[in-house]
Amino acid sequence: MTEPQGHGRHDRILRAAAALFDRRRFLTVTGAAATLAFSTNLPVAGAAQAAEAVPGTLTEYPFTLGVASGDPTPSGVVLWTRLAPRPYEPAPGNGLPDARVPVQWEIARDDRFGRVVRRGIATAHPEFNHTVHVDAQGLAPDRVYYYRFRAGPWISPPGRTRTAPAPDSLPYEMRLAAVSCQAYHDGYFTALGHLADEDVDAVFHLGDYLYEYAVGATGGARAYTDRTLPSWFAKETVTLEDYRLRYALYKSDPDLQAAHAAFPWFVTWDDHETENNYAGGSDEGGGPGDEFLVRRAAAYRAYWENQPLRLPQLPQGPDMALYRRFHYGRLAQFDILDTRQYRTDQAYRGRWHHPGPESQDPARTITGATQERWLLDGFRSSHATWNVIPQQVVLSRRRSGTTAASPLSMDAWDGYPASRDRVLAGAGAAGVENLLVLTGDVHVHYAMDIKADWDDPTSRTIGTELVTSSVSSGRDGSPRPSDWSAVMEANPHLRFYDGRRGYVTVRLDAEEARADFRTVDAVTTPGAALTTAASFVTEAGDPGLRET
Repeated sequence: MTEPQGHGRHDRILRAAAALFDRRRFLTVTGAAATLAFSTNLPVAGAAQAAEAVPGTLTEYPFTLGVASGDPTPSGVVLWTRLAPRPYEPAPGNGLPDARVPVQWEIARDDRFGRVVRRGIATAHPEFNHTVHVDAQGLAPDRVYYYRFRAGPWISPPGRTRTAPAPDSLPYEMRLAAVSCQAYHDGYFTALGHLADEDVDAVFHLGDYLYEYAVGATGGARAYTDRTLPSWFAKETVTLEDYRLRYALYKSDPDLQAAHAAFPWFVTWDDHETENNYAGGSDEGGGPGDEFLVRRAAAYRAYWENQPLRLPQLPQGPDMALYRRFHYGRLAQFDILDTRQYRTDQAYRGRWHHPGPESQDPARTITGATQERWLLDGFRSSHATWNVIPQQVVLSRRRSGTTAASPLSMDAWDGYPASRDRVLAGAGAAGVENLLVLTGDVHVHYAMDIKADWDDPTSRTIGTELVTSSVSSGRDGSPRPSDWSAVMEANPHLRFYDGRRGYVTVRLDAEEARADFRTVDAVTTPGAALTTAASFVTEAGDPGLRET
């Protein structure tokens, strides 16, 4: 089995065209020059660089989009910010010179920055939309740090981050949060404001960080009366400038900024960061083409620019290596997946459909062959108590009705059953006892037992899937959606279903994993209170959810 590669020579030409588009528009330098995004002002041979800004030209406050950190290791973490004096305006005219801007950064042990342990100078390049990625190294394991940036006379708000424990340590516990699906036009990010007040070590964003759909002048469901959004938000994102402006709109949200500043984030995408329901090199309509690959290159470039990601994730044209592995001592291994970029096109044109020859083709893959081998190799080499897979779409079977021909989602793992079987069999063969899958996408909370035989509710439980609802997508929601009874009856392994907005927190220790499903009643009006809708525990060595 091989990964989908499009249409041979034609596909290679299209990818080359997308890469050329990327070079012409954004960075006319050699690949080595990309390290400038992470470095001080060191010259790179062969690099065509913009001039450095004249001192004093940064006359407006530039840190309007906040700060972020991500992908912590025992010795380091990525720090992120973007200089954006007028974030809703495209360049030129956005308040920044078309020039390199030096940005100072520092990391301290205390929030008053009295004990600075690391500092340096990074460069905000116009080719990278004046974003800054600092791969800060030389930090101590399992420790809280504070960080901030300075550009010209301006100082950013502080951020708080935390490194991972030492590789050979066994931490007493880890606390994490899982979030997904934050459609700006569907409501306020109230859940993220509450998340910023949680006591967690890290946040996992499972996709749909933004949506490509048009946002009207009043902000959609936000129904602004005190502001009017510029007209260029009222169209679907297609070009690099479109995606960059959309990230600026989302990152201007104060609740999103607060959640980023409070914890390090691990991010992965789903479809809407590029286009709804795309699959590999095929657009939503199912057809590969140069226009889509150019669009994908633009979307991937803007995603990397606006997330706390390291240099290995910098896209090359329409390709970006986003799946990656992290450890939390010997307590947990996290295998972060990308189920969009390498998947076979959806069966039956992506519609809900009962299983059939097309969806059950054993050659179908949702991960691609290379990522699948990487995941199974990771299972075999793991020494962690918990093997956690943060990923995008529902892995467990999810029938919409009780009949034998009940439709399944062809966009989820149900549309790729052979791929799912290989992954679960690989986990079993590797002796993985405590498999925990974190999922987003569907805008509802689910707690699910992963079964050895989906048709036999009494079969062995081989893992747990926790599906987080959306931050705002789908608007307000309700505790029991109209299909609640039918879905619960059709899926005996489904232990909990709630249709409100929110997120999931998980506490891992050597004995159990506890999940708390947090919800807010409304997102179309700001300020809704946070409640815990349900809590479940699964014990180490004894898979299966138990409500507490």
